[in-house]
Amino acid sequence: MSLPSNPLTIAPHVAATLALSQPVVALESTVITHGLPWPKNLEVARTMEAAIRDSGATPATIAVLDGQLRVGVTDTELEMLAQVGGQARKVSRRDLPIAVARGEHGGTTVAATMWVAHRAGIQVFATGGIGGVHRRHPWDVSADLPELAQTPVLVACSGAKAILDLPLTLEWLETHGVPVLGWQTDTFPAFYSRDSGLPIDQRVANAAEVAIIWRAQRALGLGGALLAVPIPAEYATPPAVAEKAVAVALDEADARGIRGKAVTPFLLERVAAITEGASQAANLALLEHNARVAAQVAVALAHAPS
Repeated sequence: MSLPSNPLTIAPHVAATLALSQPVVALESTVITHGLPWPKNLEVARTMEAAIRDSGATPATIAVLDGQLRVGVTDTELEMLAQVGGQARKVSRRDLPIAVARGEHGGTTVAATMWVAHRAGIQVFATGGIGGVHRRHPWDVSADLPELAQTPVLVACSGAKAILDLPLTLEWLETHGVPVLGWQTDTFPAFYSRDSGLPIDQRVANAAEVAIIWRAQRALGLGGALLAVPIPAEYATPPAVAEKAVAVALDEADARGIRGKAVTPFLLERVAAITEGASQAANLALLEHNARVAAQVAVALAHAPS
């Protein structure tokens, strides 16, 4: 088995944009391979890329294709990933060398996407919700959290996934020095719902304000930061409805003994079924919205004085 001399490939149009110091936004690919069913996964991937372009930035979906870490994929490759779905490896940081060595296809998680994005020179990344501390299993901590603590990428998301323990997740981020900014909000979003009631570190009014704070973060040589963006109000789920659905799904997961990587996809699928598709519609809406906000921040960073 021979390894490629350089397992990281940046698409020519992304490389050209970065060389000109123009705005680029990274996108993960587990939402395509493991987060949503076909053909919704392809629809949302295309929608997020289009939202970034419409907002003046270049999208760079990150994935593993035939063992190659790819920064920017073609539409044909997006469709292939969407069709392959869960047959691809779910690739977090620890899985990167395995996927590369075995020449596999893989969807990159938040942690792996951050790692690759940073090495490609991309500072801004949009996703739906980060991983965190699991409810009922506080020893189960997503690799997304330590990646945020050490890798200097700004992650725009709607908080942590609602299936997680949000207070403990915020405590972890505080302990490890990850600043949490609230996009036009004083409280941490709860993914499907706009307000968890939990405070964030700093409210930000617009992309220019985010850019100033992020430039200070980089100047200080610190790790990543979280930009928490509430779901658009018209798509938000009432907190009580979301909590009830999550509780039922968690009980089912515990009863079936589902653990590890299988937990999140199972819970998201069950919550979608319990809410009769409302949670999935909310997920699609927040993904597109987060992509637009991330692009605005990337544009502000590109235009900020050096």
